Amino acid sequence: MADQENTEQDNNGQETPRQDAAGAGKPVDDLVTTQHAITVKRRKLAYTAQAGRVVLRKEVVSDGKFEGSVPKAEVFLTSYTLDGAEPGTRPVTFAFNGGPGSSSIWLHLGVLGPRRAVSGDVDAPEPPPYGLADNRETLLTHSDLVFIDPVSTGYSRAAAGEKPKEYHGFTPDIESVGEIIRLWTSRNGRWLSPKFVAGESYGTLRAAALAAHLQERHGLYLNGLLLISSVLDMGTIVFSEGNELPYSLFVPTYAAIAHYHGKHGDRPLDEVLAEAEEFAERDLPWALRRGARLSESERADLVSRLATLTGLSESYVDKVNLRIEHVRFFTELLRDQGLVTGRMDGRFTTWEPDGGREHMSDDASISRIMGPYSAAFNHYVRAELGYVNDLPYEILSMDVNKAWSYSDFEGRSVSAVDQLSAAMRANPHLKVHVALGHYDGATPYFAAEHVLAQLTIPESLRANIETAYYPAGHMMYVHEPSRRQQGKDLAEFIAVAANR
Repeated sequence: MADQENTEQDNNGQETPRQDAAGAGKPVDDLVTTQHAITVKRRKLAYTAQAGRVVLRKEVVSDGKFEGSVPKAEVFLTSYTLDGAEPGTRPVTFAFNGGPGSSSIWLHLGVLGPRRAVSGDVDAPEPPPYGLADNRETLLTHSDLVFIDPVSTGYSRAAAGEKPKEYHGFTPDIESVGEIIRLWTSRNGRWLSPKFVAGESYGTLRAAALAAHLQERHGLYLNGLLLISSVLDMGTIVFSEGNELPYSLFVPTYAAIAHYHGKHGDRPLDEVLAEAEEFAERDLPWALRRGARLSESERADLVSRLATLTGLSESYVDKVNLRIEHVRFFTELLRDQGLVTGRMDGRFTTWEPDGGREHMSDDASISRIMGPYSAAFNHYVRAELGYVNDLPYEILSMDVNKAWSYSDFEGRSVSAVDQLSAAMRANPHLKVHVALGHYDGATPYFAAEHVLAQLTIPESLRANIETAYYPAGHMMYVHEPSRRQQGKDLAEFIAVAANR
């Protein structure tokens, strides 16, 4: 366990719990500071943690007159800064997850922070009441860290009298998270520090758009982006009428999951993936475009090959007209065993009580780790970070997810490809690290590769992009060997991209 010296005080220096209602007077920042240490490779690292809510304000101009600023939201963040380091040269990484509607708990306690949740893995899930451990691979060794919970996630809330839904959309989300990054950078004197933004899942789309927003709105240029389980164009993963892309781009992931569950015998995974990628890039898109113009023999050959790659029956592939939707795949692959695979991580399985369903009743790759992460954070934030708040810590809000507004993209795909391309062109030093899991059925690796190839940047800037692959799923750090390797990969990326 990390060493700790508590300095648990509110803004008045009193050891008073934070009120659970945002409307108790005018909101004020309620950051709590604590001191800790962790030993990494026989080196003791002392660091300062701050946890609490920062008030987000909006400037008010009426009839051309500036009338001050009003509180709009209280955003929860957790920061870690290495003691004794030179702020001007020390990198800082701002991190969040996605959803939309997810707190930053997964990156915080999964791979980046100095403490981690002990969740176990597919073959050895951890039993309650779970626990915490030091993260010897923490990115804090190489960068200060700031974890941000967007409004309505974690302890973040709209201010009293304000409407939470005003933050539940693509553009207002970018603006509010960008403002928190600007505030923290300014208040902590870090404008000359190498700066990074790390996002996971929808958080990668947010991160890519933020790179452009921070440049254009605040003149804040980043050294790098860490895109974990990347999705920069939702059109590559959303199955909808008239959109044929996902049916091809998911095939290599289907093949990987089928391989994990023994559908490819003793064939090496790399060999299976190479075949699946070639099929998904050439033959299947051609076949889907041909439609009824396929000859009987052509269609029979395609059905056979797709069935072999995905581990499904030829009868099933034929019935769905070569178009395998992802949740139906997870439900169908192991139906004969009474099991369904996970969406976030296809290595996970669970028993399905209704063997005739087309949509699984539970995603084991989420339900099996939700308990460990929830217990770990709710203990950690109070017992070790000294922050007290009676609000529920919203780990993953499906209400926010379902209500999310994409009005900015009326009639077109939700995408940050243009923003990332523009950011890279304007800032040719911007480096991009993309981490991908072979068994990730939510943001498939081949879809991410497809999107990266569509960036409108000069060929010289493609060297700024690197990819890393792991034998795991969406949260690849749940897999212990992947977690350790990912820690090394991210550290190496930071060292190079920081230009230090």
